[in-house]
Amino acid sequence: MRNLLIAGLGALASLSFVPSADAFYIPGMYFLFRAVDRPPTPLFEALGHVIDHGSASIGWSIKSYKQGEQIPLMVNKVYSDNTQLQYAYYDLPFVCPPSGQRHSGLLSGQSISLNLGEVLRGDRIMTSDVDLEMMHDKECTMLCNMTLNRPTLKRAKEMVQDGYVVEWIVDNLPGAASFVTVDKSRKYYAAGFKLGFTEFSAATGKPSYYLNNHHTIVIRYRKAPGRDGERGGKVIVGFEVYTKSIGLETPRNELGCPADLQDVNKRLELSIPRNLTTDKSSEFHGTSYRPEVDLESYDDDGSTITIPYTYSVYFREDTTVEWSRRWDLYFVNQEDGNKIHWLAIVNSLIICGLLTSIVMIIIAKTVRADIKGYREISPEEGKSKMKRKVRTPKTEKSAGLLEQAVDVEGDADFSSDDEALEDVTGWKLLHSDVFRNPQHGYLLAPLVGSGMQLLLMALALVLLSAIGILNPSFRGGFLSVGIGLFILNGFFSGYFSARVFRTFDGKDWRRNAVVTAFLFPGLTFSVVFMLNLFVWAQASSTAIPFGTLIALLFLWLCIQVPLVYIGSWYGYIRSGSWEHPTKTASIPRQVPHQAWYIKSVQAILLAGLIPFAVIFIELLFVFRSVWQDKSGYYYVFGFLAVVSVILIVTVAEVTIVTIYIQLCSENYNWWWQSFFVGGGSALWVFAYCVWYYFVKLHITGFVSTMLFFSYSFMACCVYGLLTGTVGFLSAYAFIRRIYGYVSISPALSFFCPP
Repeated sequence: MRNLLIAGLGALASLSFVPSADAFYIPGMYFLFRAVDRPPTPLFEALGHVIDHGSASIGWSIKSYKQGEQIPLMVNKVYSDNTQLQYAYYDLPFVCPPSGQRHSGLLSGQSISLNLGEVLRGDRIMTSDVDLEMMHDKECTMLCNMTLNRPTLKRAKEMVQDGYVVEWIVDNLPGAASFVTVDKSRKYYAAGFKLGFTEFSAATGKPSYYLNNHHTIVIRYRKAPGRDGERGGKVIVGFEVYTKSIGLETPRNELGCPADLQDVNKRLELSIPRNLTTDKSSEFHGTSYRPEVDLESYDDDGSTITIPYTYSVYFREDTTVEWSRRWDLYFVNQEDGNKIHWLAIVNSLIICGLLTSIVMIIIAKTVRADIKGYREISPEEGKSKMKRKVRTPKTEKSAGLLEQAVDVEGDADFSSDDEALEDVTGWKLLHSDVFRNPQHGYLLAPLVGSGMQLLLMALALVLLSAIGILNPSFRGGFLSVGIGLFILNGFFSGYFSARVFRTFDGKDWRRNAVVTAFLFPGLTFSVVFMLNLFVWAQASSTAIPFGTLIALLFLWLCIQVPLVYIGSWYGYIRSGSWEHPTKTASIPRQVPHQAWYIKSVQAILLAGLIPFAVIFIELLFVFRSVWQDKSGYYYVFGFLAVVSVILIVTVAEVTIVTIYIQLCSENYNWWWQSFFVGGGSALWVFAYCVWYYFVKLHITGFVSTMLFFSYSFMACCVYGLLTGTVGFLSAYAFIRRIYGYVSISPALSFFCPP
């Protein structure tokens, strides 16, 4: 086990193959207590500061710069809320390419080493030619002149139309535009800046597309803490980028910069005048008809346009922002939703409280009262009643009136005895069938194992995020650590799968281990690979590089599969199966006709509504952050942790109540039903994804639409596996508990098969 632990920790560390993880702070649990409009208690205040400042040493350390020292500016990617396709900044054909010159010890265009999560999220970070020197302002600097033809210009128009946003990075801070809140009391950042903008003509309604070709960079700094500050060191606490579109007609100086940046009337429209050699209006000379010409219909006719790119740099001291709080500005505009988060928690607690009351009533009154009634019947009385019920049949020989009278008296005796056992109905009658092995149990066991693997991974991710270890400044950390946790939890996947498999009287545990190791990860990898082919064809940075796919394959086959095998061996050989409190009869009991609401599909849909109601409000914020507002960051993991705990409790209680009602209807086929009922809310989550796509989003293009529904379906499957496992194990524990009382009941001990 020690070697296994060492190997697992090594695998997890290998996922973050980057010089520094770039993480220092996020208001996780501290924001949970700071969300209300009153000061936190001293205990929570102290806890918050420990989390906030203690996590500063987890990755990105404080970097100080002296006056005149060069500061590297990194370019990353462009992304849009209207499409799922991202592109590396330097892959755009209409921006200034890297010159290869050295800046801050790095060559422009040089790729920065990325961790696994950064690669999977489409990051492609490279050094740029933008020259930044601490505390040295530059009113205007010429970057380059780009000559574009019609196809390149058309590409620029399409990306401006789709609303693409650019991400630059300085000192691990993404470039952002500064705004103020509605009440003008606080300043906040919106990460990224627009590639361009669209305007519609008031007369014709036709759109015109403009490109932002001048960038004003504002670096906010303050004195560095400690000895570095005493030596003149400065730390960066803000990185702002403001864009401007400057037309070709604007007067420029000898350096190519606008003569007056404050007085720019003409903007840079993405349009090339018509080539007179291809102008078809001459065909209608002498008439009033002039055909409407679509400039985009022209192919590359040789016409070009030259776009000048310039930038300005300003350094401003800002003592109002601490270095450890510099990410707060990216979250200020989202704090208004904290009241909604509290509403979500209160809503979830009410639903969970009602379900807890129902479960307690079932256990405290119904079940215990029934079992107490059985214990009041002596074993001899139960046996005598059964002997009367199984009397030998009467002979065909006719009897006299006296004998018939005696028999009538005996029958009356027997009827009175039957009345004493009238209460033995419902779930009590299933003691010899309730633990009968389910059909296709060889599939249920691997699903439960994978669900437990996902459950442990999700709980660890939410916990690490809530305490501030995983945060937006740790770029790609959520995915990197998530994959590492999934790989390491392969041991528990194999363990639980093997124990369930042996409980189902499975024999070939090695085959079960192989199915567990390959079923869910194999299907997921296959789907991701197929989707990746479509994204590759679009030359998008969203596509996972082939080398990364090989690395993922290596982690899966060389680390996770052995861990699953070891866990299966330990669960099957060393731990064995779970013992059932009652024995199973050889002949299965016939299941009576079921009410409509107990049937499989109806029960799954109805029961799934309750957990969905618990997470619905929090789901709004998650969806907005993932699909609709990619410039923002989802940071309220403290709220998410609380809602997640309530969700797990709710799923367990809903499954217990549903399965109890099913058992009361004398239906003992609960194994698969408990798994599906637990994961039933995944159907409603996917239905919500479909509604969100058509109502809230403006995604265009076949590939982007396919990516949205594919990733949504995969996420719902993961959620369904996770909650299905919670429901299965909760129902199993509940049933073992109540039938454990039945197995020691004197009245029913005679019924139990030998």
